Amino acid sequence: MFSLIFIFIIGVVGCDNTEPEPPEPEQIYADITAVSASGPTGKYTFNVTISSPDTGCDQYADWWEVVDEGGGLIYRRILAHSHVNEQPFTRQGGTVTVDESENVWIRAHMNNSGYGGVTFFGRAKDGFEPREMAEGFAADVENESPQPTGCAF
Repeated sequence: MFSLIFIFIIGVVGCDNTEPEPPEPEQIYADITAVSASGPTGKYTFNVTISSPDTGCDQYADWWEVVDEGGGLIYRRILAHSHVNEQPFTRQGGTVTVDESENVWIRAHMNNSGYGGVTFFGRAKDGFEPREMAEGFAADVENESPQPTGCAF
């Protein structure tokens, strides 16, 4: 009788019918979180904030760039090192030669996973906001210059 009660208690206590929470997806891409442009028309300085899963030189955001609506590379800001302990981080770049009303994309790149994170879209005159970029858009500019020449740390 004792063993039957013991088995029943163990079975009830050990029974959990709730579904476990799915794990958060691991971030593998760099996400743009904010963009601003300042300066004279056609000669802008961009401030771009990035959140990236940097672990060191083996995995880090190695650039951010400005791409026109047709997929042409307008400007690329090389990031010379990882930002493991500085997340998110903001880096300035320019001179970016775009008209104040020209729509452009701003996206970041990871050295080991490429493009794929959150991108921003807009224009210097009106500002920028998150917008989903079509998969594979302007993928061919990945090999254009400038390119990183290494990772400091």
